[in-house]
Amino acid sequence: MSGTLNKVMLIGHLGDNIKVTYFEGGNCLGRFPIATNETYTSKQTGEKVTNTEWHNVVVRNKAAEICEKYTKKGDRIYVEGRIKTRKWQGEDGKDRYSTEIHVDDFTFLTQRPTDSQAAASPSQEPPQQQPSQASQSSSDDDLPF
Repeated sequence: MSGTLNKVMLIGHLGDNIKVTYFEGGNCLGRFPIATNETYTSKQTGEKVTNTEWHNVVVRNKAAEICEKYTKKGDRIYVEGRIKTRKWQGEDGKDRYSTEIHVDDFTFLTQRPTDSQAAASPSQEPPQQQPSQASQSSSDDDLPF
């Protein structure tokens, strides 16, 4: 392989609501933390141990606006992007570094209730949608096996 690859794929929970900063010219930048967990059983104690890793995530422009509108703290999300290290100066004048995930693609994994489900009382089952005859017959014919 002659090239290099900088690709990150994460599934985690938003640690905070997205904070969007708008700039002149209409561009914007959204930032939010994602928590990923690793769980294992300790061989010494037999107890379940969970380690949480925090990732700083950056989304730009329309993606930032969509994430701000449709997600909130605690939601599960899949993000795909690349790692970037940013250098900045702290208040003490010393150089600081932040490692960020710059997102190219994302998928929301937390399901929201639809308007009809939200209007129904908790004791009622949501209505089941029946596929039309046309979609049933065409989907059977399209199967590759």
